[in-house]
Formats: sequence, structure tokens, C-alpha cells
Amino acid sequence: MWRACRRLHEVLAGRRLTRCELRVPQLATTDLTGAVVTEVVSRGKHQLFRLDSSYTLHAHFRMDGTWKIFARGQKWFGGEEFQIRAVLGTEEHDVVGYRLPVLELVETSAEDTVVGHLGPDLLGPDWDVDEAVRRLSAQPQRSIGEALLDQRNLAGIGTFYRAELLFLQGIHPRTPVGQVTKLERLVRRGQQLLYANRWRPEQTTTGDLRASKRAWVFERTRQPCRRCGTPIETEEFGPVGQERRSYWCPRCQPQP
Repeated sequence: MWRACRRLHEVLAGRRLTRCELRVPQLATTDLTGAVVTEVVSRGKHQLFRLDSSYTLHAHFRMDGTWKIFARGQKWFGGEEFQIRAVLGTEEHDVVGYRLPVLELVETSAEDTVVGHLGPDLLGPDWDVDEAVRRLSAQPQRSIGEALLDQRNLAGIGTFYRAELLFLQGIHPRTPVGQVTKLERLVRRGQQLLYANRWRPEQTTTGDLRASKRAWVFERTRQPCRRCGTPIETEEFGPVGQERRSYWCPRCQPQP
């Protein structure tokens, strides 16, 4: 998300919108044509398109959305016409949002209404390791696997980084937060992993960019652990309706 917003910022910031189509019911009559995009920034997994009109267009991919950037006049690709939710055009580019489940317009001064609940952003200027540790520690009985995915604690970790981070620290996903002895080290390492991968589409925690070698445990169910050879285990757990798949090595990450 950080990388996507940097690219959107490069093509939109400082440029006036010559075309605006927001194809969602609540914004169907909204036209931002003529506004200048001042910046595009990420906040955790959220995207904020700030305009000189004192408004911000807020978007979120969830699991399926994407923005595509095209040179003006270039044929669009990346999805079907009916999947387009937003078109932001300048004299040089068309930025097309496909399958965006969240798209809303808020006053820039009221951005906290859409992202104020988020914890410190691991790749943002507000990153604060002590605050992230404090928020995680507030629920000591909660599993560390659930706590890391809760964006109210720290913003930016998904299932890939959760699995890999816990493996590298030797922590079982169901370990209660209160039993994690080096919580600050865990948080710092998470930030280091995201920071190291921020500029490339290939996410790796092993240092190897080959497709089958990028992860220690993520999506490697029943394959041998790269450290000890034990088959990798997996399960889905979490609050009802919010279960997410987790991966771990039973030997390297013993269950408490």
C-alpha cells in the first residue's frame, strides 16, 4: 500500500483533475473536476487523496481492490468496465480504481473519522514503537496472532507478515500477548520487515526473491520447515466472522 500510494502521488500530486467519476451510489453526483491533488498518502492499509478544496478522498482495497495508472489515451486494462469505481484524470494520466469496496469523501480536517482508530503506522511518520507495544499490551490474554492483525494496535501488518514475523521470533500464533517476553523486539522486527520490502512488489522475509523461496512458513502448509524440516501447520482462527489463516512450525514455534 505504501508503494502504491507513492506511485499515485508521483502522477497526481500538484496536478489539476480534468476528469472525475466516482461510481458509487453515495458519490454519484460528486464532481471533483478542477481540484488540485496536493498529495496521496497511505495510513496503514488506507489511501488518502488530499485535495486543495479541503477535502480528502478516502479509499481502501480490503482484499480485492486496485488502482491502475494509464497514460492519457492509453487503453485501460486490469478489470471489466463494470468493476470500475473511480476515475481520476489529469492532462497526463488516467488513474482508474477497480473493485474498490471503500470510497468516500471527507473533509481533510475530519480524516480522523476514517483513520483515527488506527494504531501507529509501521511505514508512516507517526511510527511509535512504545505506543504500539502499549496498545498490544492492553489485552494480555488475547493471542498475539489476533493482536498483530488488529489495525488499532499497529497499522500495516497482514497475514503474510504476521506468519513470517512470528516464525522469526519463535512465537506460536496462539501465544497470549502477556506471555510474549520480548514484545518490543517483535514490534521492531515487524517494522524492519515492512521497511525492507517497501519499494518492491515481491515481498520476502528470507532474502530470496524467487517465488518459491520468499517465505519461511506463509502458504507452505505441510511443506518442510526451512530450519528444522518439520511440516508446517496451518489453521484459521480469530473473532467469529473475522477468522484469518495462520501458519507456523510446531517445533520452531511450540504452542504454549
